[in-house]
Amino acid sequence: MATTPAPPQAPPKPTWDPRRSEPQFPWLRPTIRIRLTLLYGGMFLIAGILLLSIIYLLAAQAINTGNEPLFKIVDGRELQVTSDNCPAIKAGLTISQFNDAISACIDSQRRVALDDLLSRSLLALLGLAIIAFAFGYAMAGRVLSPLGRITRTARAVAGSDLSRRIELDGPDDELKELADTFDEMLERLQRAFTAQQRFVGNASHELRTPLAINRTLLEVHLSDPNAPVELQQLGKTLLATNERSEQLVEGLLLLARSDNQIVERKPVDLAEVAGQAVDQVHAEAEAKGVVIRGEQKPAVVQGNGVLLERIALNLVQNAVRYNVPDSGWVEVTTDVQHGQAVLVVSNTGPVVPAYEIDNLFEPFRRLRTERTGSDKGVGLGLSIVRSVVRAHGGHIAAQPREGGGLVMRVTLPV
Repeated sequence: MATTPAPPQAPPKPTWDPRRSEPQFPWLRPTIRIRLTLLYGGMFLIAGILLLSIIYLLAAQAINTGNEPLFKIVDGRELQVTSDNCPAIKAGLTISQFNDAISACIDSQRRVALDDLLSRSLLALLGLAIIAFAFGYAMAGRVLSPLGRITRTARAVAGSDLSRRIELDGPDDELKELADTFDEMLERLQRAFTAQQRFVGNASHELRTPLAINRTLLEVHLSDPNAPVELQQLGKTLLATNERSEQLVEGLLLLARSDNQIVERKPVDLAEVAGQAVDQVHAEAEAKGVVIRGEQKPAVVQGNGVLLERIALNLVQNAVRYNVPDSGWVEVTTDVQHGQAVLVVSNTGPVVPAYEIDNLFEPFRRLRTERTGSDKGVGLGLSIVRSVVRAHGGHIAAQPREGGGLVMRVTLPV
């Protein structure tokens, strides 16, 4: 008789717990609360002991001063009395006058001793307060120094330097736990951004290669003089479609790369960048009868020259393409205002409602249309401009111009 196989054994349970193990005595953990309690409690205790000691010494000195003899008996037979501390005591006083003079002298010396004790105690308190504030400031700086280290690392990470780590050492308190959690988050973010960059690079290669092959094949067929007219027309249409797809791919890749902060920055003059953009669009503007004018004053910023040129080029191209034919104009100016470099591109054109302004910066959105569908571009120009401006720590704003057209204002930190 065949024996039934034994059921499979369950896999062994892991012998370690990936979660952070709790200490056996959590109340003994050197937390920030316990350390601050001990620190400031000890400071108050030491300050109180010092203040009591000083008051004790001052009081003892005041008592010694008050114990000096008030009078001296010069002649006991005739009861002649003199006093250096009490001028009111002199020879020839009656018993009642002598007692009154003694009481007044005692009260006077008590007031002098108390006033002297109060003034010296205030001076001692002021000195202790200054020492306590200085010591507390130094100790607070030492306790909060890990927070400064975390802040500096976070600021460096904000500049897209994801390789930075805090690596905080010291007691296992809340600040170290925060720093370790922040390091783990940066590790995951770095892996995610590295994977994204790798994907963008692979996608760039995979998308550009077939488009380049299609363009080459179409250009070869169009160069054949014996090709039929219908085939040449179809080839030109396909070539234009292929070129549009290449622009779309380039725009998407540039948009993906420009979402991060710029790590390597160099001095770039916006006037030079704007002038190059105007030169590139000059022929297209002449063909449409659009006049480009404006004064470009020097405005040097720290950034990437290629991306900044893309800002000016996209804005000027849009201003020329979305303009009125034969009588339109585009004004391009650069200047430094209130400590910031400013690039302003104004143009004539159709009337733009104010509620449509935000939609212009969305990818594949155009005025009064949900998707792109004309030959003026792929609908990524202003999206790329906004991403590049944000990557440089700047701001872009669009305002409808009275009479039609737009005023694009880009501000970048100098």
